Amino acid sequence: MGNIYIGMNLEATRHHDKPFEWGLEKAAQMGYEYVEPMVHWGRELMSEAGYYHTCSLWDDPYQMRRLCEKYGLKISALQAHGPLGRPDRHADYLRQAIRYAAECGAPVVNTDEGIKAPWTTEEEDFVLIKYTLQEAAFVAEPRGVMIGLECHAQYSKTPEGLDRIWGLVKSPCIGINLDTGNAYLAGQDPYTWLERVLDRLVHLHAKDISYEHSEAERGKVTGTPVGCACGEGVLDWPRIISILRRCPRDIVMSVECGTIDQAERSLRYLKSLL
Repeated sequence: MGNIYIGMNLEATRHHDKPFEWGLEKAAQMGYEYVEPMVHWGRELMSEAGYYHTCSLWDDPYQMRRLCEKYGLKISALQAHGPLGRPDRHADYLRQAIRYAAECGAPVVNTDEGIKAPWTTEEEDFVLIKYTLQEAAFVAEPRGVMIGLECHAQYSKTPEGLDRIWGLVKSPCIGINLDTGNAYLAGQDPYTWLERVLDRLVHLHAKDISYEHSEAERGKVTGTPVGCACGEGVLDWPRIISILRRCPRDIVMSVECGTIDQAERSLRYLKSLL
């Protein structure tokens, strides 16, 4: 069985209006071993000015690698979400993110089917998703990078829907990045879903959902950007970890919460369970 590690999704720094390196420094100070950066295409004001945590795919991937090494951190995955069903928007971006991952040292690139075009049918959407995923797999396979499909939007909100997307392309580089909070908010049982995908799991978004958030939105949404501190919401983390212990590969639980304080409390709590 694989090992379980704890990482910090850099979304935890988003509302602090600080740059990428500031998030790395905070993660290292708290004692995180892994981080999950997010990448974007081109240049935009907020990150160039140092008010946002994402990195441009136009930058040298070794720059990200060196910064993580500076703080003694490893990269668990890159966030490269976008609409798989819209190749004009996501295909080139996803392929470039995979090439970037191979050089910066990220073993996984996470994505999802995204919000569909309003004028396509479901049948058409799955043809388009298959096209984008196949093109991405052609790039990922020779580089040894895994693609983590996340439960996040209209088709992946159920175990059957996520399996349908996963099964579109037969490739050893396509796996599952289960988001525990998204699964729960979509009205599913996150524990049985985790059991279902355990042999295909390549990464985990450790997202807890507050009791108030659960009351307001469970069954009404397919996901949420961030959750509360792990251990302070509705998710049963001892149960999640007991399932993960049977995973055939090493898994990073990438904590996806909204603030640095929540990230610190999450790490302390999850470490106590491990």
